[in-house]
Amino acid sequence: MKLLLTDSLRSLPAARWDALLPVAQPFLRHAFLSTLEDSGCVGRHSGWQPAHRLWLDERGDLLAAIPAYRKRHSYGEYVFDHSWADACRRAGIAYYPKLLVAVPFSPVSGPRLLGHPQAAAALLDELQAGLAQEGLSSLHVNFTSPACDELMRTRSGWLERIGCQFHWHNRGYRDFQDFLDALTSRKRKQLRKEREQVAGQGMNFEWRQGGELDEAEWDFVYACYASTYAVRGQAPYLTRTFFSLLAERMPEAIRVVFARQGARPVAMAFSLVGDGKLYGRYWGCLKEFDRLHFETCFYQGLDYAIAEGLSEFDAGAQGEHKLIRGFEPTITRSWHRLVHPGLQAAVAGFLEQERAGVLAYAEQARDALPYRQADGG
Repeated sequence: MKLLLTDSLRSLPAARWDALLPVAQPFLRHAFLSTLEDSGCVGRHSGWQPAHRLWLDERGDLLAAIPAYRKRHSYGEYVFDHSWADACRRAGIAYYPKLLVAVPFSPVSGPRLLGHPQAAAALLDELQAGLAQEGLSSLHVNFTSPACDELMRTRSGWLERIGCQFHWHNRGYRDFQDFLDALTSRKRKQLRKEREQVAGQGMNFEWRQGGELDEAEWDFVYACYASTYAVRGQAPYLTRTFFSLLAERMPEAIRVVFARQGARPVAMAFSLVGDGKLYGRYWGCLKEFDRLHFETCFYQGLDYAIAEGLSEFDAGAQGEHKLIRGFEPTITRSWHRLVHPGLQAAVAGFLEQERAGVLAYAEQARDALPYRQADGG
């Protein structure tokens, strides 16, 4: 067997990489990951240096792969380890660079060890064994799928970390009203009132696929996306080029809903579809309107998922405001291996305490769901 490192997916044909994917999730496709590279979102001075690992047999056939990045900071990950880095700094231990197995800027759970499970496990073991020689403090595998979790539990020395997101599940609803009928009376009235408030401002909405947008419309999409960072005084993770390139390479997976007041576009939400799910990713508006965020990012997505028969709507990493709109607490997992024994022990203790708090939080959140029955039925 042969282990190769590549700093660009352009060196690998898309068909070879995509053949390793167990599900049709858009974020793991060669088109998505290579677009991040080719548009300058990762690499160069971003602090995300592609360092993908490939596991080949004696004939050169690709058996397994891991999408990996050499990191010099912890931004854009959504599994927060800044406190670990601070503790290392105080102790005089170098925490960066570290190696991260993840999809950049995308807190979406999915496969991370690609290919035949036995080959993927061998690749992971080889990668883990070489951390110190590569000058890396640690290896992190973020937002893993259940199958990946099972494999990780068979490897020694890995620390499991859990988090909580909120996802909406389609239980065969015929339309939005059918979904509302599953809610308590008070919550049903609240959601209906929010939608009426938006409609009363003269808003209308249009869904488009990626190949249907021209460059002027992509300019608008990017301006909206960038505005969400500008209000926080931050630079956006994605470049303008990213959106055009992605529309060329995987237009069938892209969905954009435009919010217009009359004929004038004022907001948008950008999503991807795949594996029977809707993934809401980016949103933005050029002018503030009451309740427009909830309508554009959530209710429009629910409408679309129901109409298209999609099983799940993952609207992103943030919050509790999703809970009263029917999004259910969902446990996410990541796995961590630190080279320094003292740091490994300290993080293990921290994660044990954190785990209890996350599970209690998820249980309390489930009790607050707006469905007439706690199980959402």
